[in-house]
Amino acid sequence: MATIFGAQRFIIQLRHITKASSSGLLCRRQFAGLANEANATKEARLLLAGPDASGIVASFSHLLFSRGCGIVDCTSESSEMDAKVDKRGQHSRRMFFQRILFDYSNVSVEREIIEDEINDLCVRFGMESQLSWGGDKRRRIAIFVSKYDHCLWELLLRQRAGELDCEIAMAISNHEKLRHVADTFDIPYHVFPITKDNKLEQEEKQISLIEQHNVDLLVLARYMQILSPSFCSRFQNQIINIHHSFLPAFRGGSPYHKAHERGVKLVGATAHYATTELDEGPIIEQDIMRVSHRDDVKDLVRKGRTLEKTCLTNAVKAHLDDRIITHRSKCIVFAE
Repeated sequence: MATIFGAQRFIIQLRHITKASSSGLLCRRQFAGLANEANATKEARLLLAGPDASGIVASFSHLLFSRGCGIVDCTSESSEMDAKVDKRGQHSRRMFFQRILFDYSNVSVEREIIEDEINDLCVRFGMESQLSWGGDKRRRIAIFVSKYDHCLWELLLRQRAGELDCEIAMAISNHEKLRHVADTFDIPYHVFPITKDNKLEQEEKQISLIEQHNVDLLVLARYMQILSPSFCSRFQNQIINIHHSFLPAFRGGSPYHKAHERGVKLVGATAHYATTELDEGPIIEQDIMRVSHRDDVKDLVRKGRTLEKTCLTNAVKAHLDDRIITHRSKCIVFAE
């Protein structure tokens, strides 16, 4: 019935636009917009994590099907996470991870009922879940920067091109240098000069601004400040940082100079969730590039920055697409 009414609405609007056109020709953009609206689907993403057991896939699939939902994509992983022994002397169980993308355009009940039923199944199987209803609102991002602009440009350009499904709410910096980049994209640019004496005070102001604008994700795009443990704890698994090396090598400043001195044959970049332990957060994305003795420091910097911006953007996209499950100190990242 909903599909019929949607089609009728489409036809009525189509006739209205046709009559309003002096030439009698329908504007291509208007037609495309109405056609997309008529054929639009509502997609939700469900992430599941817990001990492996028989019947998990069947149970959740049947639940969604019985409520009028259609499964668009389903990916699962089952693995022994580690060999640690728990307090009772038992080895850790095999873990199960799953991502379900489903269409709820023709759902037969209120969404709250589906949420409750998913929670009931999670209790039954000892699972943890995360459910995101597509179409509610786009997630809002705050980009933290200092003086390097390559990651900032990449994120803004990819978002404008429609490759990142989000709103960029603001850029936050400890320097004025990159304001012109934000101005190019009409993004608010907020500067919080930071010293040893005012660091915590400035962080509280940043947090207040972030919460005031309902920001969902913080992206450290070569932000050259170490966030305090209290800041990181407040936004668990909501801060993505790009590290200028293939962790754990060459930490700290001048990583490419150190790499050049050691005569490395690979340079890399690592995108990870920021935690209270510096550069020890769960790794989301990594990439590498071959180099040789022919490359000088400038070559390493240039190649490294290419890796950094691509690696960071891929990590942000994975987060926005709900393709990441964080378990202990690891990230399970589902393919696109």
